Amino acid sequence: MDRIDFFRDLSIIIVSAKLCGLIAQKLKAPQVVGEIIAGLVIGPCCFGIVGNSDYLSLIAEIGVVMLMFGAGLETNMRDLLKTGPKALIVACVGVFVPLVGGTLLYSSFYGFSSIGSEGFYRAVFIGTIMTATSVGITVQTLKELGHLKESIGTLIMSSAIIDDVIGIIVLTFVIGFKNPDSKPTDVLIHTGLFIVLSFALGFVMYYIFKYIDKRHPHQRRIPILGLALCMFMAFAAEEFFGIADITGAYVAGLILCSLSDSDYIARKIDINSYMIFGPVFFASIGLKTTLSGFNKELALFSLGFVLVALATKVIGCGLTAKLMRYNLRDSLKVGVGMMTRGEVALIVAQKGLSVEMLDEKYFASVILLIIVSSISTPIILKLLYRNSNTDVDANVSEKEEKELVKS
Repeated sequence: MDRIDFFRDLSIIIVSAKLCGLIAQKLKAPQVVGEIIAGLVIGPCCFGIVGNSDYLSLIAEIGVVMLMFGAGLETNMRDLLKTGPKALIVACVGVFVPLVGGTLLYSSFYGFSSIGSEGFYRAVFIGTIMTATSVGITVQTLKELGHLKESIGTLIMSSAIIDDVIGIIVLTFVIGFKNPDSKPTDVLIHTGLFIVLSFALGFVMYYIFKYIDKRHPHQRRIPILGLALCMFMAFAAEEFFGIADITGAYVAGLILCSLSDSDYIARKIDINSYMIFGPVFFASIGLKTTLSGFNKELALFSLGFVLVALATKVIGCGLTAKLMRYNLRDSLKVGVGMMTRGEVALIVAQKGLSVEMLDEKYFASVILLIIVSSISTPIILKLLYRNSNTDVDANVSEKEEKELVKS
């Protein structure tokens, strides 16, 4: 793509994303739904006015990184520590159930293969793609609805971050079955080192920022330095430890979330995210969608792929939340909030293609899953939050909630 064409495409994306976002808002749907649909309309799937490019992909990547940084800034650290163990359990089950579901789906279509065979590895890899969760759309939706800082929102964000780390570990193990150069133990070590570095660097950076914030309160140098920290953590997470860049960005937000000026930083970051990076990120999901090469068999498999991927996340995460004494509505919020797929699923699929564990034709199934989950999740979440001013204490069961109302 020519540099000048890029500016033209960028202007079309911004205008169409805003227009479709406003239409979605008028129809009582979250704006992110409209922005994704804008990408579908102007992309190869419909009119083909704008095509995906490296420039747009880079801006979209910055968009999701900034979105996760903002989510970290708006996290209540006390609630995060409180929901941490629960989030770990939700994430583990939320990885295991889709992994099994995807494996069984592929085997049902193409035959059950013996353990260790080529067909078995391909089936397991389909399940591995399903394990990925993309929290960016859920975060934006919860922010629009005003429930991001509540206990359920914190649980969803924490679970999704842990889910991505576990998903990367699972991916490495699965690739290790076929590629002897891949060492799963290295991933475990790198993940542990990243956690240690995050604690050490976070401790130091928090007090540095606290000192600067005290000397120069409410000045733009604070969000500028915060953004620099975000970009460095995103880079370091993926480059040195093999962890998703969005995880590093979220950790950077957590480091600064307890500052007195954390809200000021978040507002400044939101301006850039709202103006350009956010719309490009959400529209890029639609831009990557193409339905060429679809046949009856692949269409049927794709339908099953989408249904199983969505259902296994809702069942796995939602049922786990229910078993931890969340009420039914909050359990569904957790399950639905975890069912979105995005860039992580694409990265996993691309990795499978490079090691010959996935055929290119299945990319259409992955894209369809991303589109369906990205559009349906905000709508369902909004329905679940309807007539709910604020979530009741997460540990209050339905029976206890009724007793509270009576008293």
